[in-house]
Amino acid sequence: MEKNILLTIQYDGTNFSGWQRQPEVRTVQGELERVLSALCRQDIRLNGTSRTDAGVHALGQRASFKGDFGIPADRIKIAANNLLCGGMNDGLRCADVRISEVREVPLNFHARFDAKGKKYRYVILNRREPDVFRRNYCYQVETPLNTQAMKEAAAHIVGTHDFACFQSSGGNPRETTVRTVYSLEITETEDREIFIEIAGDGFLYNMVRIIAGTLVETGAGRRSASELPEIIESGDRRRAGHTAPPGGLYLKEVYYDDEFLKERQ
Repeated sequence: MEKNILLTIQYDGTNFSGWQRQPEVRTVQGELERVLSALCRQDIRLNGTSRTDAGVHALGQRASFKGDFGIPADRIKIAANNLLCGGMNDGLRCADVRISEVREVPLNFHARFDAKGKKYRYVILNRREPDVFRRNYCYQVETPLNTQAMKEAAAHIVGTHDFACFQSSGGNPRETTVRTVYSLEITETEDREIFIEIAGDGFLYNMVRIIAGTLVETGAGRRSASELPEIIESGDRRRAGHTAPPGGLYLKEVYYDDEFLKERQ
């Protein structure tokens, strides 16, 4: 009997050439499909929710796949993670990609098309001295940043707008560049870590990283928070800030309607 399986996936994107399957390079999708095909003894193709770029990480990527296979859904997580670790998952080893949850969903469910929204986190380390061990996991900014100015700029981004100014060239063509940002929160720790968390119904190519770069420039005093409405209205990529590095970006969550996530009885 055919099953439809939804995966929640974590990965360290440092050594991957992004999510999407590509010939002759290591990708998250390619690695997972290799393992799942061996496990299910058939060709498995994943439908992922977000095509993260090289160097971008995930705490809660989602992907679904269909197949007629004998292995129970509740065994896929253990068996796949064991194979991802080279068959040596003794509790002390962990691969740079891991399945954190597996559930069976209705056959008409599609991980990408049924997604109602996503949340991303962008991490900035705002210290004069860089941390060599975190170089692949945050944006290290030496210039002191004014987080209050960043929050004022962020307030102008929340809502439904045409976000063409925050889109890089090179992505897949879109019917519209209008998106809704539900929330954009900025918090700072005593250790000068700054977290940007943004949730919305969808995001354009490099949109979160360009927003992060724009907020960094605002915090550094190179642009004013009051400029943001005009920048957004212009639709001009050249007027927005730089594209922040990929290592600071984490796909945190993907949202669905509750009825799609009820496990089949």
